[in-house]
Amino acid sequence: MGMAASQARFLLLTSRKSDLEFTGQQVNQSRMQLANITNQLFTVATNLEPDSPEAIQIQLRINAMQSLDESLELQLRRVDTQQKSVQTEIEAVQKVIDKNVSMTFKTFA
Repeated sequence: MGMAASQARFLLLTSRKSDLEFTGQQVNQSRMQLANITNQLFTVATNLEPDSPEAIQIQLRINAMQSLDESLELQLRRVDTQQKSVQTEIEAVQKVIDKNVSMTFKTFA
């Protein structure tokens, strides 16, 4: 891979890594919002009779929120895995760039 191609690949990977970090932040923000909503539902549920229809409805909503949180957690794991993969590839491309620079300077030295 030539120097220009390596540099272009490096920039592309760096951009992809930034996109993945942003996606991870968005997923974490969504999980935080779900946690706040779930906390509010728990607060409301504590003031109700445990067997009342309202309490049962709130418990169903809490279960749905927890299920959604689990799905977001899986999405976050996938993003983290992709980030690690991109980071590994960035390091490999950086080595190629360093090798190209070293060989260029040996040629002109």
